[in-house]
Amino acid sequence: MQLDRTRVFVVLIAAGFMLAGCQSYEPRPLNLAEHRDAWLDRSPESERVATFARQLEEQGDPSATFDASDGIALAEAEVIALVFNADLRLARARADIVAATAEHAGLWEDPVFQIDVLSITESVSDPWVVSPGLSFTIPLSGRLEAEKDQADATMHAELYRIAEAEWAVRTSVRLAWCDWSAAELRLQETVRLVQTLQSFVESTAHLADAGELPRTEAGLFAIERSQRRNELVQLRRDAQTQQLRIRSLLGLAPTAPIELIPSIAAAPGEVPSEDDLAANNLTLMRLRHEYDVAEHALRREILKQFPDLTIGPLYESDQGQSRIGLLGALPLPILNANKKGIAEADAERELARAEFETEFERLAGELAQTVQRAASLQVQRADIESDLIPLVDRQVDDARQLLQLGEGGGLVMLESLVRAQGIKLTLIDLRRDESRAATEISHLRGPEDITTSLTAGHGATP
Repeated sequence: MQLDRTRVFVVLIAAGFMLAGCQSYEPRPLNLAEHRDAWLDRSPESERVATFARQLEEQGDPSATFDASDGIALAEAEVIALVFNADLRLARARADIVAATAEHAGLWEDPVFQIDVLSITESVSDPWVVSPGLSFTIPLSGRLEAEKDQADATMHAELYRIAEAEWAVRTSVRLAWCDWSAAELRLQETVRLVQTLQSFVESTAHLADAGELPRTEAGLFAIERSQRRNELVQLRRDAQTQQLRIRSLLGLAPTAPIELIPSIAAAPGEVPSEDDLAANNLTLMRLRHEYDVAEHALRREILKQFPDLTIGPLYESDQGQSRIGLLGALPLPILNANKKGIAEADAERELARAEFETEFERLAGELAQTVQRAASLQVQRADIESDLIPLVDRQVDDARQLLQLGEGGGLVMLESLVRAQGIKLTLIDLRRDESRAATEISHLRGPEDITTSLTAGHGATP
């Protein structure tokens, strides 16, 4: 009797040691003040940005050359966004969950320890019946291998999701940069007009005093100057708002010390074909890998209908007599056979196929529309640059000569200045829209080197 109690005690101690190998929980509360200080301390000149730029440059990214000492150009802003952008940090954090799943997928189930301790109610010399056992599940079905394959495929799809998110952020930075640069150009052009009008306000006032120009015409210059000054308030507000948007995309605080260099990208280059779209578009790449995940999921569900063997040693002590044996269990797939899981996985695979095919149709249509819009904008811009701009410049020069000669022409001068200003602002808007179209086409085509994008999105994650 004492011996059996000792055996039970030893078994329980062994089980306690096995439980001691489990991980323990450690709380980690949120600390907004600490994060806010770190956010305010972010800088384009930080070592994280410089290190990440070097990694991209080593991987062959031509836009990764970084030097923040002379201001931040568009290419440098993209590198900063890849490090600090909030959406990308969340995407990478979600990828860590997928990576953890992939790392530990396909593991065998833990062995199950069980013990039955009974006491015989009748008066016997040794009333204890002790039956400890240890069972292992042997995966004969192959579902664990399928689970591992599915987890690896999910990880690959997640890499493309990160690359897709990074490419989307770079596109967003380019579009925002284009809008801000155009706002700055509109502001500069209006400042020049106000300065020109100021000089005409003074000169036409002298001409009106000399009786060479009606005061009503001279007064129109002052009115136009005041109106344009008022417009400057809105233009400065628009430019500041656009710059704050860029700072947000870069993951920097609104007060971060940073000098941005405005620029508007050139016209689009070679127009991608539908084959280029299918080969390089990151969204289609991601959906193609998500279809692979659905394939592996269906394979796993099919394998789950086949049984796994549960087996293990068994020991029993009954009234002082010891017995050893083997316990085993084998489910029979005759009622359930995982029919629900297989049907759902099959439907998920068809959904993944439909998502890939419909996304290709949508992207091809969007590409055709954007290419057509870019071509139209290019023709319109070229016409203004080659025809209208020379005409209005000549008109302004002729009107200025008339006014200087004292032959009147005040209204013509003012109208010429206003027309020239309107055409120049229209040209700025056309260049902005053409640059946006070129950026959208580049986004649809995808990066030139997908391997570099995948490495930047995971292996070189800052």
